[in-house]
Amino acid sequence: MTTEHPYLLRAARPEDVPALVGLIRELAEFENLSHLLQVTPEKLAPHLFGPRPVAEAVVVEQAGALAGFALFFTNFSTFLAQPGLYLEDLYVQPAHRGAGLGRRLLSHLAALAVERGCGRFEWSVLDWNANAIRFYEKMGATVMPDWRICRLTGPELAAYAGKT
Repeated sequence: MTTEHPYLLRAARPEDVPALVGLIRELAEFENLSHLLQVTPEKLAPHLFGPRPVAEAVVVEQAGALAGFALFFTNFSTFLAQPGLYLEDLYVQPAHRGAGLGRRLLSHLAALAVERGCGRFEWSVLDWNANAIRFYEKMGATVMPDWRICRLTGPELAAYAGKT
């Protein structure tokens, strides 16, 4: 860390998992989705650092404490026949907003996508989050108006999995 920029951007480490879970809880509160929250350090750690990790995280650290994170994973585009990088969640604590941390996280992930030969860098945004939509459009992202996310979870997933 330098005095010019008191924030350190780095890959998450196993010891960050409890703090990451705390940030995920804050994000769920912000998005009014706390009722869906099931994350615990014990559930998250194997997916980031176990024998077969399925996701990665980059964190923003200031004075030894985490101020934000981006959690992402590799997906695949059949049309491009290339891997892609999918940003699942990005969060910066309110006290640290306005310092360009969201922009730094997104720029870091875009560079990582290019370095890994990805054809796309994608994420979703809630339709009511006008500030985020404006921010993403300003950075050059296209908000895909014709696409909707489809999801099966919990009992619906299990029920559909049992259909032949």
